[in-house]
Amino acid sequence: MEANYMKVAQSWLEGNFDQQTKDEVKKLMDTDPVALEDAFYRNLEFGTGGLRGVMGVGTNRMNKYVVGMATQGLANYIKQNVKGEGLNVSISYDSRNHSQEFAQISAEILAANGLDVYLFESLRPTPELSYAIRANKSIAGIMVTASHNPAEYNGYKVFWEGGAQITSPVDKDIVAEVGKITDPSMILYTAPEGAKAGKITMMGADMDEKYISDILTLMLTPEARAKHTDLKLVYTPLHGTGVHIVPECLKRLGFTNVYHVPAQDVNDGNFPTVMSPNPEEPSALKMALEVADKEGADIVLATDPDADRMGIAVRDNEGKMVLLNGNQTASIMTYYILRRWKELGKLDGTENYIVKTIVTTELLRDIASSFGAKCYNVLTGFKYIAEVVRNNEGKSKFICGGEESYGFNVGEFVRDKDAPIACSMVAEAAAWALEQGMTLYQLLQQIYKEYGYRKESLISVVRKGKSGAEEIAQIMTDYRQNPPAEIAGSPVVKVVDYLKTEETGLPKSNVLQFFSKDGDVVSVRPSGTEPKIKFYFGAAGDTADAKIEALRAQFGK
Repeated sequence: MEANYMKVAQSWLEGNFDQQTKDEVKKLMDTDPVALEDAFYRNLEFGTGGLRGVMGVGTNRMNKYVVGMATQGLANYIKQNVKGEGLNVSISYDSRNHSQEFAQISAEILAANGLDVYLFESLRPTPELSYAIRANKSIAGIMVTASHNPAEYNGYKVFWEGGAQITSPVDKDIVAEVGKITDPSMILYTAPEGAKAGKITMMGADMDEKYISDILTLMLTPEARAKHTDLKLVYTPLHGTGVHIVPECLKRLGFTNVYHVPAQDVNDGNFPTVMSPNPEEPSALKMALEVADKEGADIVLATDPDADRMGIAVRDNEGKMVLLNGNQTASIMTYYILRRWKELGKLDGTENYIVKTIVTTELLRDIASSFGAKCYNVLTGFKYIAEVVRNNEGKSKFICGGEESYGFNVGEFVRDKDAPIACSMVAEAAAWALEQGMTLYQLLQQIYKEYGYRKESLISVVRKGKSGAEEIAQIMTDYRQNPPAEIAGSPVVKVVDYLKTEETGLPKSNVLQFFSKDGDVVSVRPSGTEPKIKFYFGAAGDTADAKIEALRAQFGK
């Protein structure tokens, strides 16, 4: 392995790379052999969120060469497998360092390969890219983002026609084509002599208007909004792409008291006001919560840099702001949407359905069942929710879908998690709850009273670098060979291994689930986008809080 990564690093010193890149490789060779190995010991691979990694030089880093080779591989796949004239690709990017550069490079390479490109004139949310792919009838899309990862990361999500992120077999075939691009000299930056280059068209306000207008059509209770226009909301984009779209949606929905966190309205890839721009992290909402207390706001809404995830805080019965996790938020929205669909006569006897992921609370399934809606259970990753929507298109109605990692969507015109839609729906649900004499917090308590109390929690164990990846792999091997006999003091009665597709009926995935006699569950999976392994805990009943603490102690060692 040592000779291999050193050989690859040496090829960057001798190959067709710019001098700055070569200087950085040489510096790693001279001063930091561990970082050198991590930068070159493998190629970045597509996970649940596509291509994602730390920015820097090397095959295991996000840089213009890795992006360029990925784009050339994508272009080759399209040219070899898709027939037709005027094929186009839509591209967007977020506020991260180098995102605009990577997006521009991708556009130029695709155009050099004869493909037309629609490129957003400035940063836009991931869900708006999904929307634009469908609006432009694009064969593919590229979103340059590392979503909610720390500032040193960037990424490259690939979408396919229909607006969803790529799934099997397209993802594997594209990866295979990318793997054939072994040197920057194989990238087309200008069209070959005699070949026609594609056209790059800029997108902007017109696409925004279409997107926002369609979001408004999803709303269900205009009369409640009209009565509660003074609902006090705090919104923060955490330095990201939601900065214009979400406030505009809230304004058009009639909400007049939307407070900002001015320092976090600034697009800055260094994310200077937060440790990590992740609405799942309580510290990321600290400044927004301070504004909420200062202004007496009812709700805090936060979106991650590419505005596909949303986190919220609401006031409890004592008036204190409390953070809700992704399971709780998804439960509130699923209940609200299904109840309003029923009251509006939209549950009309045709097959209606929701979708959740395997690590998301079973409360969503119970809620759907009570309203006569089907619930699909899919692998982790919103692309699998979108895949169900695509497969059911024209046959049954997709109502909404959610995952514990703060992703939610409503309707079929966006095929990814959508924070502008989620923020809009939460604000309307809050207005509707007030009409019922409740806050959102009290609505959640009512849901628990009706369906039974549930508690979920998550532990993420970070293991960086090559040795970390090996340690994570060994942890999964150990659990497969020696699964726990009990969890939270209750015997394990079922083990589900998602590598065994013949048993799960789902695509192969490196996930294990342990179910206890008491009905509690532990799910274990390596992250597809970060150097960590995740433990998801779910418990039900009056003792759920105590059982969660026991599970965290058992698996958090």
